[in-house]
Amino acid sequence: MKYRQERIASLIKEEISKLIVREIEFPESLVTITDVDIDGELNRAVISFSVLPSEKSETALKILGKNRSHLQYLLLRKINIKPMPQIEFKIDYGLEKAAEIEKILLEDKIDK
Repeated sequence: MKYRQERIASLIKEEISKLIVREIEFPESLVTITDVDIDGELNRAVISFSVLPSEKSETALKILGKNRSHLQYLLLRKINIKPMPQIEFKIDYGLEKAAEIEKILLEDKIDK
């Protein structure tokens, strides 16, 4: 990834995290932005997020999808870059998978 892409991804991650905390309510769940991936032409930014508890992931995705255009507008006003990548949201199951693997390893260690 080039320096400009990395810098924009970092800015988007920081600002979208703040915006989500201030602007959106997630019932009985905690949403954390884990990564922002921007394509080479800076047209699209895929924002990965994790949710605790993980059962609420689909609900959080729907809420973020519903508020996407509003978040896009606020992000453009905050960062003011041209072109502003179109944002998309994706559930990040990495933390859940890591916990599952750790659980398996601990069980295997106990069984020995």
